[in-house]
Amino acid sequence: MSISERILTRYGQPDRPVRRLLRAVSIGLMLALPLQVAAVSVDATYEPVSPTVDQARANILIARQLQFTHFRDMGINDALSGDVFDAYLSYLDGQRVYLTQKDINQFSAVREGLGSALKTGQLQPGFDIYNLVQKRIIERMRFAIGVVEKGIDKLSFEGNEQMLLDRSEAQWEPDQAAMDELWVKRIKNAVLAQRLNGKSNEEIEKSLLRRYEGQLQRTLQARSEDAFQAYMNAFAGMWDPHTSYFSPRTSENFNINMSLSLEGIGAVLQSDNQYTKVVRLVPGGPAAKQGQLEPADRIVSVSQGDEDKVVNVIGWRLDEVVDLIRGPRNSVVTLEVIPADAADETVTETISIKRDEVKLEEQSASSDVIEIDNDGGTFRIGVITIPTFYADFKAMMNNEPDYKSTTRDVRKLIDDLKAEGIDGIVMDLRNNGGGALQEANDLVGLFIEDGPTVQIRNSNNDVKVLADQDPSVTYDGPLVVLVNRMSASASEIFAGAIQDYGRGLVVGSQTFGKGTVQAIRPLNHGQLKITQSKFYRVSGGSTQHKGVIPDIEIPSRYDKTQIGEDALDNALPWDQIEAVPHDRYFDFSGIIDELRKRHAERFSESPEFGLLQREIDFLKEQREKTYVSLNPEERDQYQTQVEKTRLTIANARREIRGEKPFETLEQLDDWQDQQSADLDTTDDQMDFIIREGGKIMADMLALNQSMASILGPKQIAAQAPTR
Repeated sequence: MSISERILTRYGQPDRPVRRLLRAVSIGLMLALPLQVAAVSVDATYEPVSPTVDQARANILIARQLQFTHFRDMGINDALSGDVFDAYLSYLDGQRVYLTQKDINQFSAVREGLGSALKTGQLQPGFDIYNLVQKRIIERMRFAIGVVEKGIDKLSFEGNEQMLLDRSEAQWEPDQAAMDELWVKRIKNAVLAQRLNGKSNEEIEKSLLRRYEGQLQRTLQARSEDAFQAYMNAFAGMWDPHTSYFSPRTSENFNINMSLSLEGIGAVLQSDNQYTKVVRLVPGGPAAKQGQLEPADRIVSVSQGDEDKVVNVIGWRLDEVVDLIRGPRNSVVTLEVIPADAADETVTETISIKRDEVKLEEQSASSDVIEIDNDGGTFRIGVITIPTFYADFKAMMNNEPDYKSTTRDVRKLIDDLKAEGIDGIVMDLRNNGGGALQEANDLVGLFIEDGPTVQIRNSNNDVKVLADQDPSVTYDGPLVVLVNRMSASASEIFAGAIQDYGRGLVVGSQTFGKGTVQAIRPLNHGQLKITQSKFYRVSGGSTQHKGVIPDIEIPSRYDKTQIGEDALDNALPWDQIEAVPHDRYFDFSGIIDELRKRHAERFSESPEFGLLQREIDFLKEQREKTYVSLNPEERDQYQTQVEKTRLTIANARREIRGEKPFETLEQLDDWQDQQSADLDTTDDQMDFIIREGGKIMADMLALNQSMASILGPKQIAAQAPTR
């Protein structure tokens, strides 16, 4: 009997009353295993998982919450059923390397009925799909182990075979025979990658066996909660990418800022098909200081300190990966990751990070002063760097007079900079992922008289306006705000308000576009993180999806197709509501074209900018590579060219700084490891993008002297329309 026939036999029509469903589901329940489970023999038999009564009830509650409280007004229908089905398969087998077309055909009768089943808590269809995928993973792992155990020296690398790198849109392989051929290619690819890194056959076989056996053992340990969480996240993700289900254990671990911030290394992670992916680094955290881990890197394995035991975490749940990464302060955890810019998933990098707590003072705003020569004059520019929007809420609630917050710290820094006689201020919000919304509101208030800062609209179309109520202005001089793709949420609110008020220029690259607000809803079993509101600028446009578009753009190394709200499936769209009255402090239209022209001229002549563009082009070329050769000679030529380019770019940067070039790639790698290990190492030159922000400020002052002698917000407002 096929899976679809079993489902229809068991449940009949999908609109069967819930009470009867719960009685049916309670038969033959299989409870979720505790987190710490004994090792399972790789020869063990897979035990299919089944839904529980609590999960069925939670499913019904989730369906109701999604339909009636989510910002996106969307019902559960047949069209949604197909989308849930596709998203669920994408989560379970995103690269289409386990299921065959024959397997997919078994689900044809189920595909259009998932919506009705999910409305009423009928979980068995999703669990049957999950169980089949687990069985196929087990078959693939055992096949791969068999190939490696026969000896990789028996693999033939003659001919001109190629392997498709990204199979997410590929056709499903027709049958098991075709899948065997695909997996032989995957094993060859892994072998070639390690051979080119200097590994012997014995080392490669040991490494691959450890990888495949680890994933096999993890699959054999699958539990009911794994299937339920995966299924509910595929379902909830139809509304938007920030709506998700937290199992009871996930809820326990991650009720911190709804951000899944990890204790130990300071990184925000999420599940990405079979991998755990880095979303962003926490400012001031160990990973950010260490310098090697990057957004969009995917974690392959975890080991503790100098231990030989390496744990492969492909296919693991997020909470279990977190448990491995967490550990005592000052201990070391080693991550094997697939870098975001890797040519394929066999290219990995090993990163050792010393665990520590993220201290509030290490996320604090800081300042510096740079001098910029322009048109025969010298301008002193203050630079304020804000890694995150923070506030010591505990100290605030205790009425401590000197509690720390972004706004309080920046106010002090501005006063100090004004005492030094600066001509303008550059606010650096690059890589600032947001934080306390009230701090973004208050920070805008340092630069404007009283007025609105952001609008928040809920699913009932009710709009709440946050405003600065304090008419005092801490700084009324020229302002530039630096942003990049990793500037998100509260950063976008601040930058958008500064832009809307004409209070300063925004410089950099398009921001992340995270303009939604989530709330945690408790369930009988776990929690639901659900999107309930959207942010809108005072000019009416949403920060969602589009983010903030800079007045003057600077290219970024970050891949917009991989990082950003518009790179996420089912992201809520950009839209617009009515603007709220607000002042317009300065009209830049008379000088913006000249500012852009001067910036472009510097860009074309600057070796730093030229090198940045070369890096961007190189990374783009790597990302656009769709196939990899399985011919050793061709593969070696390609890797040699990549390594040569890396070395050339690194030496070009050293030449700019007057440093001795590296003779070999090994010297470069050793130097990078040394720099990462020395957390006190700082660049003796100010970031050239900060300096460019200063030069744009100097241009602005030189082009319009009225900006250099601002007397106050009212005088500026008199120079331009108020709307």
